[in-house]
Amino acid sequence: MSRQGTVKRKTGETDIELTINVDGEGTIDLHTGVPFLEHMLHLFAKHGQFDLNVQAKGDIEVDAHHTTEDIAICLGEAFKSGLGDKEGIRRYGSAIVPMDDALAQVVVDLSNRPHLEYRVDLPSGQVGTFDTELVREFFWKLAIEARMNLHIIVHYGHNTHHIIEAIFKACARALNEASSVDSNQKGVLSTKGLL
Repeated sequence: MSRQGTVKRKTGETDIELTINVDGEGTIDLHTGVPFLEHMLHLFAKHGQFDLNVQAKGDIEVDAHHTTEDIAICLGEAFKSGLGDKEGIRRYGSAIVPMDDALAQVVVDLSNRPHLEYRVDLPSGQVGTFDTELVREFFWKLAIEARMNLHIIVHYGHNTHHIIEAIFKACARALNEASSVDSNQKGVLSTKGLL
């Protein structure tokens, strides 16, 4: 039985339907109107082995802010929903991923205590038409809605595209590890008995 979450969100700025299968194979169906974000989500799904379907319409004639933010909200909610009661999951995950000149580290705790630590210096304000300040917005909203403790550290890099790509890949791999089931883990991994 696969762990899956679906979220529908419609506001005056966006209309989004998103489904994630936590136990997937990395298949995607993405229509967001934001090509660079789609590229990153494709990497996220592939490297996390998540099946990801995102159908989004947003006010991209203004900019990509609302669409990017609301996709992250939906992704966080769907991921949390897909994990259910979190019994048996490893809870913690980490990954260090190189992308040419860039090296990114991501550490997660699916603790139900949302927090983002973002130690990232992006050399350029844009990649193509995508505003790179939206990367932090994306991961902030993802952390809040998935209710996870998320630490993102870029050790070095000078190509902005490579840095962001390394972050998305590392986040996917860390989440894959944290959400994986440990057959030796009974209940939730917490002395409180609850996450």
